[in-house]
Formats: sequence, C-alpha cells, structure tokens
Amino acid sequence: MTNIKLTIQYDGTNYCGWQRQKNGISIQEKVEDAIYLVTGEKVKLIASGRTDRGVHAQGQVANFITSSKILPDRFKYALNSKLPQDMSIVKSELVPENFHARYDAKGKVYRYVIFNGEIRNPLYNRYAYHVPVKLDFDLMDKAKDYFLGRHDFRAFMAQGSSVKSTIRTIKDINLDKREELIFFTIEGDGFLYNMVRIIVGTLVEVGLGKIKEEDIPHIIESKDRKRAGHTAPAKGLCLEKVYY
Repeated sequence: MTNIKLTIQYDGTNYCGWQRQKNGISIQEKVEDAIYLVTGEKVKLIASGRTDRGVHAQGQVANFITSSKILPDRFKYALNSKLPQDMSIVKSELVPENFHARYDAKGKVYRYVIFNGEIRNPLYNRYAYHVPVKLDFDLMDKAKDYFLGRHDFRAFMAQGSSVKSTIRTIKDINLDKREELIFFTIEGDGFLYNMVRIIVGTLVEVGLGKIKEEDIPHIIESKDRKRAGHTAPAKGLCLEKVYY
C-alpha cells in the first residue's frame, strides 16, 4: 500500500464545495471517481480542509492510500484524463504512510480578488467580487495590519460553527491594487469557517467608510460576529497554497 499526495487546482463555480454532499456534485466526488476509474479502488480522499461552494483552488492538497502499481508521479496524468476541464491534478507524489493532508498542514495562503470598477466586467464575474463603489484603498491597507498576530477571531467566524478553539494566527496579510483590481493575500496557521471572507468584507466596509479602521481591534476583542463586516462572496476566494 502506498500513500499518494495530490496537489489540485479547480474552478469551484459549478460545484457544491470540496466535500461530498447529497444535494450537489463536489470536487471530492469528481477526484475520487477519477481514482476509481484508473485504479478500480474506492478511496476516501483526505483534504487539507474543505472549500465552500464557489471557492476556487490553485493549491488544494489531498492524499489517499492505494495498492495501485501506477507510479506516483504518473498519477496526475492518469487522473487528468478522467477529470472535467475545470479541475486538474498538477502534482502527484509518494509521501510517508503516516502523512495526513489535514492534520499535518502547518498553514495556508488564501487570495481574494475584488473588481472595483463602476460597471461589471464579465471576464471577472466568476473569480472576483464586484464592488461598484470606489473603495479607499489606503484606509483598507492600514486597517489590515490590525489582523496580524495571534487573536481570538470568533467575531470573524460564521455563526453556528463548532470548533474547539477560535484562536488563530495571521502571519501575513497584503493588499495590492492593479487598476480596478484589488488583491488580498492572507497567510495563517489555520482559518475559521468563512474567516477570510468576513475579514475581506470588514475591510470593504472600512473602504466604504462604514467601519473605522481604529475600530478593528475592538471588534476582534468583542468576539461578536454582528460587529464585524459582511461575508464577501465565495467566488472571489482562492486557496493558493497549503504548506507542511
């Protein structure tokens, strides 16, 4: 038996998210089905974490155990021949038997894209959050620094979530403006449910003048979801990298 690690890219638009569900087609289902077609084995993929409906990935990581004789680095070619055009295996490799894509992850990097033009651009519709009102980029760029470090991010977690701890560390957060596009890059040791999207929504409200930048520390300390900003749409979010 061998343990195979996959690095996966996908456009999440047409899927119900990573995890198998009864009410829609998931990324996990498509990749597991492809593995069955090339190995004859029904496996359960272990992912670094779930991505929600509509969220994309450049570097999702998953692993599975197989008795197949396919060479580890050839799995990507075999699987890609069975996968739809909106997902790809970009790397397949042999890892130690005890490697676990979720529990061994040390951190993740997410990217979020906003299209800040007055008129919607169809080319960005699937991959960016359209905010038609001009945002104050400088205010948002200053406000982002309040999120750095280790905090209790309960105020930035979707209500109804169940986790043992809401304490997380954001190691780096950057904003970059290129004409009408604003890119957010956030690196942390882990993220709560909808945490990145709520941080982005909060910074958007700072950019709109609805939340003051100096209020961010008080919102964090309050642990009150109602005080933070809205949840930015899933389509602007992309899992860029998982590191181990």
